[in-house]
Amino acid sequence: MTTPATTRRPPRSPLVALLAALLSFLAAGLLAAPQATARTEAAAVPAATLTEVTDFGSNPSDLQMYLYVPATVSVHPAVVVAVHYCTGSGPAMYSGTEFATLADAYGFVVVYPSVTRASKCFDVSSPAALRRGGGSDPVGIKSMVDWTVARYAADPTKIFATGISSGAMMTNVLLGDYPDVFAAGAAFSGVPFGCFATTDGSEWNSACAGGTVTRTAQEWGDLARGAYPGYSGPRPRMQLWHGTADETLRYPNFGEEVKQWTNVLGTGQTPAATDSPAAGWTRTRYGATGDRAPVEAISLQGVGHDLYAWGMAARALTFFGLDAGGTVPRPPAGPCRVTVSTSAWSTGLTASVTLTNTGTTALDGWQLAFTLPSGQTVTNGWSATFAPASGAVTATNVSYNAALAPNASVSFGYQATHTGNSAAPGAFTLNGTACTTS
Repeated sequence: MTTPATTRRPPRSPLVALLAALLSFLAAGLLAAPQATARTEAAAVPAATLTEVTDFGSNPSDLQMYLYVPATVSVHPAVVVAVHYCTGSGPAMYSGTEFATLADAYGFVVVYPSVTRASKCFDVSSPAALRRGGGSDPVGIKSMVDWTVARYAADPTKIFATGISSGAMMTNVLLGDYPDVFAAGAAFSGVPFGCFATTDGSEWNSACAGGTVTRTAQEWGDLARGAYPGYSGPRPRMQLWHGTADETLRYPNFGEEVKQWTNVLGTGQTPAATDSPAAGWTRTRYGATGDRAPVEAISLQGVGHDLYAWGMAARALTFFGLDAGGTVPRPPAGPCRVTVSTSAWSTGLTASVTLTNTGTTALDGWQLAFTLPSGQTVTNGWSATFAPASGAVTATNVSYNAALAPNASVSFGYQATHTGNSAAPGAFTLNGTACTTS
């Protein structure tokens, strides 16, 4: 086909051609730098901002990876993998928990895996998910960890997993599949490794969810160990949380989890310590009495499936050993008396607390637990540390007032905001033992 005469161009002189080539070269050079900068900026992960990372490695189930890096990140930081619940997402886990805020305080990096399948539930049931390197979600999450460790020179001995509901079940799976990767996990409302197993492609196991799947501790332990046959190295520690009124993943699953992980970690099923760190909570520790026991299990009386509350992440962090505490065993319990008074104004109050050791044994360290009335939030305190800021709060001694001899007292206090109720807490427990109030 010939070109229509109206579109033909006359031949260019050599000078015009040279000028055109020169202009093209200059234009290409001017445009090249911004394009390269854009690629570099796209590859960077902005500090203190939730950012999606792509091309992070093997990802057979098409997970999304979201990353939070604090503005001040530690040298060789720890990595916490925070796994969302069914219908959730990585961004929802970021905004609905305080792991990013804690990362700001302690300098670790947070990975938020995100499901793309329609159910928004993690695969904790397929044969592929329940063996190391078998495929599906655990492989993608492991790739996220590897990418983060390489990118930030993270400490490979400080990799942790935590999750809620489906994410709690995935926490169990990750610790079974990759015991050489994870140092510890914290599972909020989950089930044991392998409990949700199916062979028909279904994501749901009604028998497990209903709490009717029971095994011996040895059988549960063998299931977890079977995910990585031949592995004989150290196993990750596990913290377990469950509400007694859970109707989605019923409460018997909590006991089965305890059986599994005490067997995996070789602690036996007799608690080394039992206490009540908050009203309605029963905490049992296996294999040790301190904050980093091999297995820690917290049962919440009358609480349903949605048990996660602000402040629990800080307790998980203590179990992981990523905060300033967590190295000293809890002191023994003893009788006590508490006197408390408040002085309030329109939206705030101060509370003065006096704690007296009415027992016959001296205390070398103390923790006083109480529940703030609804609407109150601690903004600062003195002569004790307070965590979390609202709800079930624990006041812990500071270095200069840890010792409390028989009949001795210690005074401390806090300032708080309120929304109308400025009353003092009504009940207190000292190191797990209820105190009298006056």
